Amino acid sequence: MPYHNTKELPESVRHVLPLHAQEIYLSAFNNAYKEYEDKKQRRNEAESQEEVAHKVAWSAVKQKYEKNPQGEWVEKN
Repeated sequence: MPYHNTKELPESVRHVLPLHAQEIYLSAFNNAYKEYEDKKQRRNEAESQEEVAHKVAWSAVKQKYEKNPQGEWVEKN
């Protein structure tokens, strides 16, 4: 199910990512959720639409953010 705002994101996302990263996650998730509605569009048809969208969202976050030595997500330089 698409998310309407960052407050609806899973707790595991909200509690580890800074707000800007959450916004990236939200946008990427919602776009991927629509794009991969058809099983044939997915690389692995056994994965659910939601699983694929979460993977895409994390990938989008990792393009701009990384974990620092303390395990916190910070924007890449």
